[in-house]
Amino acid sequence: MDLLEHQGKSYFARFAIPVSTGGVAATVEEALDVADGAGYPVVVKAQVHVGGRGKAGGVRVVADRAEAEAAATAILGMSIKGHVVHTVLVEHATDIAEEYYASFTLDRAAKLHLGMLSAEGGVDIEQVAVDTPGAIARLPIDPVDGLSEALCRVWVAGAGLREEAVAGTVELLLALYRCFVEGDADLAEVNPLVLTTDGRVLALDAKVTLDDNAAFRHPEWKEYEGTQELDERERLAREKGLQYIGLDGSVGIIANGAGLAMSTLDVVNQAGGRPANFLDIGGGASAAVMANALEVINTDENVRAIFVNVFGGITRGEEVAKGIVEAMGRVELTSPLVVRLDGTNAAEGRAILARHESDRLQSRATMLDAARAAVELAGGGKG
Repeated sequence: MDLLEHQGKSYFARFAIPVSTGGVAATVEEALDVADGAGYPVVVKAQVHVGGRGKAGGVRVVADRAEAEAAATAILGMSIKGHVVHTVLVEHATDIAEEYYASFTLDRAAKLHLGMLSAEGGVDIEQVAVDTPGAIARLPIDPVDGLSEALCRVWVAGAGLREEAVAGTVELLLALYRCFVEGDADLAEVNPLVLTTDGRVLALDAKVTLDDNAAFRHPEWKEYEGTQELDERERLAREKGLQYIGLDGSVGIIANGAGLAMSTLDVVNQAGGRPANFLDIGGGASAAVMANALEVINTDENVRAIFVNVFGGITRGEEVAKGIVEAMGRVELTSPLVVRLDGTNAAEGRAILARHESDRLQSRATMLDAARAAVELAGGGKG
C-alpha cells in the first residue's frame, strides 16, 4: 500500500519525525485557508502516486495569497502521468541549506534491512547510484539487532553530511527506522531530508509503502484505502480475494503459491517473453478459484496467452485439472491456455487435460516447456 505524501508525513509524525507545517486541501478555498494558517511563502504540492511532480508543474512555491490561489487552481484537476490531482498539500516554505537522501527498505536477497543515506538529495537516487555510486552510504541492518545510536552515528559520518546536520540526522534516522519496523513498512524514504538555514533537520518529503500482510495489526490503515489507485484488474482481483499485481507483458500468469508465481515470472522472461501479471491463487485450485483468476486475467487486453503453473500438494492433480476444465467452461477466454501440472497425482491430472486439449488448451510436462509454448502463443519475444 503506497501512501500519498501527506499521509506519509502523518505516519512519520506518529514516530516523532519532524516534518513541515501545513495541511491537505481538496479545493482552492481549502488550500487558501491552509496557506493563510501556515504563513507565506508556501509550497503547493500535487498529491498523486507518481514521481515527477515538479517537472510536470505540480509543485509550486508561492509568495502570497494571490499566487497561492493561482497555483491551487492550476494544480487541482491537472493530470500527471495519467494521475489526476484531487488534493494538494500546502506547507510553509522551508529555508534550505542542504538536501540529503535517506531511506530504509528490505534487502530480500541478503534477508536484512537496508539503510541508504546520501549527501546528494533532492534528485532521483537511481541516477545518483548510476553516476556516483560512492555517494550513497549503505547500511545492512540485522532485524534482530536493529539500529543502535552508535551504529547510526558511524553511518552518518560515512555519508559525509555537514557537521551541523549530524546530530539532527541521527535523531531523525533512529525515528525513521522505528517507523519502518514498528510501522510495518516495506519502504520509508525521505527525499529530500533537509538541513534548514537555522540548523534544523526536517523530512521535506515522505514516501511510505506499507506491508499489506501486516494490515491485520493496523485497523487504522483503512483510512488509506480510499486513496489507493488500482487499475481494474487489481480492483477485481482484490474483490475476489486474489493476490494480483499487474505488469505490462503479454503472458498472463496463474500459479499456486507466491514462490512458484515468482519463479514462473522468471521462467517466462527466460523463454523470451514478458509476464503480464503476478497472480497467486494460494494453496487451492478449485474450479471457482481458477475461474476467478481467469476472469481477472481476461480483463487485460494485452494478454495473448495464459500460463497456468500448478504444483499439487494437498490438492490433488486430477482435482486441479477438473477445476481448470470447468473454469474454462465458465469464462469465455480471449487467450489460449498452457498448463504445467506437477506434484500429487500429476499423471492423472495431465490425462484429464489431454482429453480436452485443443487450440485453446495445451499441456506441457515441464515449467520451461510450458513457458516456451505460452511465449510462442503470445507472439514470441514481441510482447
